[in-house]
Amino acid sequence: MWAAAPLLLLLLLPLALARRWRRGAARLEPAGRAVLITGCDSGFGHLLALRLHRLGFTVFAGCLCPGGDGARRLQREAAAEPGRLRVLRLDVTRARDVREAKEMVLSHLPERGFWGLVNNAGISTFGETGWLSMETYEKFADVNLLGSIRTTLEFLPLLRKYKGRIVFMSSIIAYFTLGNGIYSMTKAAIEKFCDALRLEMKKFGVQVCIIQPGNYARSTRIQPPVSAEEIWSELSEEEKAVYNKEYVQERADFFNSILSEGSTNGHEVVDAMVDALTSPAPKARYMVAKLKEKALVFVCALFPTAVMDSVLSYALSKVKLA
Repeated sequence: MWAAAPLLLLLLLPLALARRWRRGAARLEPAGRAVLITGCDSGFGHLLALRLHRLGFTVFAGCLCPGGDGARRLQREAAAEPGRLRVLRLDVTRARDVREAKEMVLSHLPERGFWGLVNNAGISTFGETGWLSMETYEKFADVNLLGSIRTTLEFLPLLRKYKGRIVFMSSIIAYFTLGNGIYSMTKAAIEKFCDALRLEMKKFGVQVCIIQPGNYARSTRIQPPVSAEEIWSELSEEEKAVYNKEYVQERADFFNSILSEGSTNGHEVVDAMVDALTSPAPKARYMVAKLKEKALVFVCALFPTAVMDSVLSYALSKVKLA
């Protein structure tokens, strides 16, 4: 065991030196650099658009509802300094919207060019695998996964040209699931897409970062509380024959209790997103989570699957189906 210590120190030394260099190196100058953010109607995307604008970036804020409350707030912010924050309609599931977003960026590109793409748009829901329709799976894959890929592919030539940054919103739920497997599925896929993209973009000077928030449900509108009655009413007759109302109610209560424990300080996640865009040496992954959430990820990553299954099974339903 002790014979391996020098090798371990040798492997850790570059990490320690890189962290020290990150602290001492100069930050990026935001002025004259453009960033496009998806999903700015609310949540992290909305907060990030406001933060980057105040830092001096030229911000293109993609909103699903350009006439909604979130978009209007961004437009009021933009009125103070015309031209540096632009709100645009952007549904990441529509190729036409993505192309038009690129055209707007190109027609209003500042002097230092296109610096960053933040793939933030996403949706979430609750439900066991058999409770959800194929149409729901397709919708989630289109928004959370294909939407990010669609937007990335459209802007990749600009990012290569200006040696910019790509930031993806993932989640610690990419490692495990507690009743929202459909969301976990899309985030796990995003992680693997980013791993491939990060390695491929190194030769062009483009850096790819992943943000992995813990439970920030109370900071965003991505997941409202769930209703057991609504879930039950939407179940097929086949599923109702397997499950019972008591089980559905308990699972809904369990999930809602998790949502109620979510952090209200979304700025912690935005801090990580800003660092990914401005640091001279950004991290590949930023995990922004409570200690117990990080511990759960640690167990999932390093322990046998049977151990994690036992931990999660214990935490889940106590209601018997038979």
